Amino acid sequence: MNRRHFLFAGLFLLFCAPALHSADANPIRVALFNDDGAFGQGIPRITEQLGRAADIRLTKVTGKEIAEGVLKNFDVVIFSGGSGSKEAAALGDAGREDVRRFVRDGGGYLGICAGAYLACTGFSWGVGVLNAKTVSSKWLRGKGDVEIEFMPQSQAATGIAERKHTIRYANGPIITADKRNGIAPFEPLAFFRTELAEHDSPKGAMTDSPAIVRGVFGKGRVISSSPHPEQTAGMESFVENAVRWVAGRGK
Repeated sequence: MNRRHFLFAGLFLLFCAPALHSADANPIRVALFNDDGAFGQGIPRITEQLGRAADIRLTKVTGKEIAEGVLKNFDVVIFSGGSGSKEAAALGDAGREDVRRFVRDGGGYLGICAGAYLACTGFSWGVGVLNAKTVSSKWLRGKGDVEIEFMPQSQAATGIAERKHTIRYANGPIITADKRNGIAPFEPLAFFRTELAEHDSPKGAMTDSPAIVRGVFGKGRVISSSPHPEQTAGMESFVENAVRWVAGRGK
C-alpha cells in the first residue's frame, strides 16, 4: 500500500467510522408482538421487510413479556394482523396498560388490521392510543383487493407519495373519530376509495373512510392501518418508513 492509500484509509476512518459507530450505537429497537391473536402473513412479512434495515433491531415478544415490562427496552411496538380482541386477551389488563404507558411516555405504535382495532379507544379491550371507534359492529366485510388514495402528508410518515393504489384488505376496521378527552384527533394518511361489504355489513360505510391514519398519544406517535401494506406488492417499504416515523426519526 503506497502513501496515498494510507492517507485515504486514514480519512475514511476519521470521517466515516464515527458515523457508522453512531448508527450502530443508536438503532431503532422494535418489539413485534408474537402471541395469540397474531396470525397470518403479517409477522413473516414484517420480519422480512425490517430485516433489510441495518439500523433496525427487531425482537419478537409475547403478551406476558409486555405485561412484565419488556417494552422499556424498545422504541417501537408493532401489532400485526389476526384478531384484535385475542391480541388484547394475550396482553391482559397489565399488558394493555403497559402499552398505553409505553406510548404515553414517548414510544411508537404501529398497528395493522388487528393491531389497528387494538389501538382504538372505542373498545373496552383496546389499548386506547388512537382516538377512534368503528362505525359498525359488523366487522366481517370480506377479504380482497380494494383501492385506497394516499394524501400528500403520507409521504413523510410512510414514504408513499400522493396517489391511488390497490391494496390487500382483510376485515380491517372502518373507523371514525371518537371523542375522548385528552387524546388528539387522528390525521388520515389514506382513504378507501372502493369497498367490500359482505356478510350484511353496511354498504357505503367503507368508501371514503380513513384507511391509514396517524396520531399522537401523550409523547408517543401512532400509525394505524386497516388494510395490509406489508402484504401488497409495491408497498414493501411502508413498514420501515412507518417505524421510523413513530420512532421519531421521521418528520
